[in-house]
Amino acid sequence: MNSIKKINEIVKKTNRPIKTLQFGEGNFLRAFVDWMVDIANGQGLMDNGIMIVKPIPFGGLGALNGQDCIYTVLLRGKQGGETINTKRAITSVMGALDCYSQYDMYSELAKAPELRFIVSNTTEAGIVFDSSDSLSLTPPKSYPGKLTKFLYERWQAFNGDGDKGLIILPVELIERNGAALRECCEKLCALWNLPEGFVEWLNNSNIFCQTLVDRIVTGYPKDMAGEIEAGLGYEDKLMVAGEPFALWVIESTQPEVVKKELPFDKAGLPVIFTDNLQPYRERKVRILNGAHTSTVLSAYLAGLDTVGELMGDVQLRRMLEHNVYTGLAPYVPLPAGEVKEFSDSVMERFENPFIKHSLLSISLNSVSKFKSRVLPTILEAFEGTGSLPEPLCFALSSLMAFYSGEMRDGRLFSKRGAEEYEIMDDKAVLEFFADNKNLPADKFAEAFLKREDFWGRDLSEIQGFADAVGRYLQGIRDKGIRKAIESVLSRWIY
Repeated sequence: MNSIKKINEIVKKTNRPIKTLQFGEGNFLRAFVDWMVDIANGQGLMDNGIMIVKPIPFGGLGALNGQDCIYTVLLRGKQGGETINTKRAITSVMGALDCYSQYDMYSELAKAPELRFIVSNTTEAGIVFDSSDSLSLTPPKSYPGKLTKFLYERWQAFNGDGDKGLIILPVELIERNGAALRECCEKLCALWNLPEGFVEWLNNSNIFCQTLVDRIVTGYPKDMAGEIEAGLGYEDKLMVAGEPFALWVIESTQPEVVKKELPFDKAGLPVIFTDNLQPYRERKVRILNGAHTSTVLSAYLAGLDTVGELMGDVQLRRMLEHNVYTGLAPYVPLPAGEVKEFSDSVMERFENPFIKHSLLSISLNSVSKFKSRVLPTILEAFEGTGSLPEPLCFALSSLMAFYSGEMRDGRLFSKRGAEEYEIMDDKAVLEFFADNKNLPADKFAEAFLKREDFWGRDLSEIQGFADAVGRYLQGIRDKGIRKAIESVLSRWIY
């Protein structure tokens, strides 16, 4: 009996010019950006090859390069009442390199005249200014440092030619991601004493877009991989599963220019080019992402492992719906009917039976996610009404309970019953919880809310905030998460 062949022995790809440099090799970019480029390439609307760059010094690219960077995107679920189950082999990625061990190859791409786009997904913590970064490093430590040096080398290679600027598309989930990235680059220019001519080229010849992305991507379908590979007729260790729904909103000062060079709309892809994405962002971040961040840690502590299990649990589903419809939706600056329609669609997407979205995977970097996804609603509610949205205060208490663990070899672990789980976040966050978890609940909450480095301000100054969070945390400690949820739901829902 012959063994099943690898995907790159069955699927072949066209050699295309490298027009897109992509910082990040994760599941989302591969099932979203690379998928869109592949479709546009396939329709003859683009001839766009992607080079993936691993932006961090650890991890490997052996799996990607071992399959010639060919992999399958599986899209399954309901959309508009119709069941979708599609499989597409993606051939838009020409290669993948490590900018640390292959710096010369990476740097050479700055000199490629056909290069036009830079895409990145380095997490919410990736777009930061690092004053210790250095131009002499190969490469610089931070993503903005890598980008600034890459653009500087391109400016030098083409003698400041204004036509050789790039369209830069960060998809990190921070507000005005393109502007934040450009600001970091400008600070590095000043820190590194780069020529004024380069700074002018950076700002005038490159288009830093603000972007918003929306698609649930769950990654490798481990539980069904064998069955799927049998149907595909090849082995694919990099297949990535996601939902059919997708949305990419791209804002720039020159939306027609970007639209012309990225003809995704002509390919029937869900991309919106605009000069103002803020309404779309508010809707998505506060409702879709906020629904996750405000509920999944409670659900995990309550014994659930996936979003699907959450939706099938009467108690946790009630909590989710209350968080969305009562805690989050009222503060989205769009007509109530439109917000309700989007909220309903989120519930349908969470019910997708094909997606096993791990609650632990969603828990990654929950503190920064809470800051960007949920905290703005809390602050707006307090400023507008003088009161705090209690469901969201409980969500923060659940985060604190989830994060209360023991540090071991620089890593933070906690337990759900007899089962151990690892908490993944920034070092300062992990150390805070390891050092303070045994404080009385009210003192613990106050100390957490005081951390300006976590929140951007001292949240303990908000009247009643620390008291509410501490009270709910004490309830979780005393009763356990299930009884605490039951208690608060009985007061919130009439």
